[in-house]
Amino acid sequence: MKIYCVGGAIRDELLGLPVKDRDWVVVGATPEALLAEGYRPVGKDFPVFLHPRTHEEHALARTERKTAPGYAGFVFHTDATVTLEEDLARRDLTINAMARGDDDVLVDPYGGQADLQARVFRHVSPAFAEDPVRILRVARFAARFADFRVAPETLQLMQAMVAAGEVDALVPERVWQELARGLMEARPSRMIQLLRDCGALARILPELDCLFGVPQPARYHPEVDTGVHQLLVIDAAAASGQPLAVRLACLFHDLGKGLTPAHILPHHYGHEAASETLARQVCDRLKCPADCRDLAVMTAREHGIVHQALQLRPETTVKLIERCDGLRRPERFEAMLAACACDHRGRGDPAGGRPYPQQARLLAALHAVRGVDAGAIARGLEDKSRIPAAVHAARVGAVKALGLAVVEEDTKIDTFPLGERQ
Repeated sequence: MKIYCVGGAIRDELLGLPVKDRDWVVVGATPEALLAEGYRPVGKDFPVFLHPRTHEEHALARTERKTAPGYAGFVFHTDATVTLEEDLARRDLTINAMARGDDDVLVDPYGGQADLQARVFRHVSPAFAEDPVRILRVARFAARFADFRVAPETLQLMQAMVAAGEVDALVPERVWQELARGLMEARPSRMIQLLRDCGALARILPELDCLFGVPQPARYHPEVDTGVHQLLVIDAAAASGQPLAVRLACLFHDLGKGLTPAHILPHHYGHEAASETLARQVCDRLKCPADCRDLAVMTAREHGIVHQALQLRPETTVKLIERCDGLRRPERFEAMLAACACDHRGRGDPAGGRPYPQQARLLAALHAVRGVDAGAIARGLEDKSRIPAAVHAARVGAVKALGLAVVEEDTKIDTFPLGERQ
């Protein structure tokens, strides 16, 4: 029996990156032998065991055979005769198909080390095409390793998989899992771009894919292309270290622009309402967590008026905070402002990094509104029916007391006419 560390741990070690988790493969053993050594079984589809002391997962070397469409249609074979090279051959990319034994010798039968040095994602074998999840994984790796490129033959294989309908067999939970992980990488735009390049984006997120090629006014969007804008925005979110919910809100905030009638392009008046509906539909389809869904929907609905915060009257500002449940959920309101700041900075020009005073203004207004003692107001009124109006008036007064001047200059970002939501 021989034990090898395999996969991502070896890759990251060779790249000089921190190794977070280690995967182990056991060659020349049987389940009975591992049980006798004190290993605890945990695998469902194939034999996986926890080490008796480290509790790290150890899998028996295995081969696999495709038996049905999709990522779940496999039969696995494990026994003591399966070699390390056979086990590595079933892995997705050459850079993930290396191993190291206790003798510290690198086992690299498929050229993974050379591809690491060349910064190339290359599939190990034609068996790559049997598992559509690998398309999502390669896209996620592209977001993590921003200086790597996909080998032409691998991209062609991914495109053929999409054409064959393999991606259509992916279940929403797995799409969300890989999308969420990719959004949290350093350059999430590369994940979206690669999914688009291979055709998978049109299958799993058609609402996002259709934004590419849709024009916006160059006055507000020097990048012009709506899809390109989405990529810039999610990279701005990554650069500022935003959490997952904010990054998803950034990705979905402009989905409604894909429905803009051609005769009013490049303008997108009132696209927020359509974006709100689509953001909810997509989040429900992917079965996103509730916190991610709620922030994405709210950002899609409100980002236009947030961008106009410098022109809003105190009354309108308070209505925005109340509508967004900012009094009870201030952290979510703050997260929406963070997403809007990323939207502001996701422009195809150097000025995209300019300050975003709307965020500071609305944060100050939120603090002022939350400082109003609604209970004291209620106790001071004999006519209890007047409580809601009195509390609202006090909140408006608190925002007025900030003394924030209304900016008259046009700083709108191609949303709705300012008066429509006041």
